[in-house]
Amino acid sequence: MTADPDHKAPQPKTALAFEMPAGATDCHTHIHGKPSEFPWYEGRVYTPETAFPEEMAKLHKAIGIGRVVVVTPSVYGTDNRVSVWGMKKLGYPARGVAVIDDRTSEADLDQLHADGFRGIRLNLSTSGMTDPVVAREKLKGAAQRMARRGWHVQIFTSLEMVAALKAEILAAPVPVVLDHFAGAKAALGTGQPGFSDVCDLLRSGKAYVKISGAYRASEKGPDFADATPLAQAMIAANSDRIVWGTDWPHPDSHTVPPMKATDVRPFHAIDDGLLLNQLPTWAPDSAVRKKILVDNPAVLYGF
Repeated sequence: MTADPDHKAPQPKTALAFEMPAGATDCHTHIHGKPSEFPWYEGRVYTPETAFPEEMAKLHKAIGIGRVVVVTPSVYGTDNRVSVWGMKKLGYPARGVAVIDDRTSEADLDQLHADGFRGIRLNLSTSGMTDPVVAREKLKGAAQRMARRGWHVQIFTSLEMVAALKAEILAAPVPVVLDHFAGAKAALGTGQPGFSDVCDLLRSGKAYVKISGAYRASEKGPDFADATPLAQAMIAANSDRIVWGTDWPHPDSHTVPPMKATDVRPFHAIDDGLLLNQLPTWAPDSAVRKKILVDNPAVLYGF
């Protein structure tokens, strides 16, 4: 870790234990700039610490990552400027996933495309969206709009909601990407309700799953090894539709009273080297790992 007091985002403590293929991609990261330069969204439900491009580059150098996908976090609402800034500052190939609303114009999307964005995110979990009827309409509208430009739609939600959206995902005119193990929980195993629906979606080829943020699926740190059966089952369902990501800098979006949304929440203390070393257990075949780390992201994000 740098001694700079502004730099608080986690850095890996464990060295890489396997050979990384060239062009390995971290498909889920966030950048948080200084609030004086990139103000937080007033309607946010939590406030994170800063996480700068220089810190991300240091992380990726340590774990052998050569390409990255930057996702605009909910704390910025539909303001994607911090992601644009971070992607340009990184100095290695980057793509973005934006957050938009009905006020985002086609000209805005054209500019985001020029800036390297290739998808939009529906963050249903952090916003507390649990109504499948509303979620279906949001997904339909987003997919129809993205079909005009060949982008994908990324969804962060629960496994129950993924199952409720199955028909809409299958009918979507664009790929749908499911964040963080599609909301599955390691403690409930591969027999939990909705897991078979995720595997069906993978087999259909219409959905991708990010095997990212294992600490969101598991409570058994520091390596969260009990997420292994979930990852293995998803990879077995369709290794062509799996991508990997750190979820760096590991923000804690849970604000428990008496905390307020404006109180700064420390990052989860995650060792990304230790987590990445789980991948050879999840995918023992190096050719499959190359698909997950290099080939699939190249197709999905247009690297």
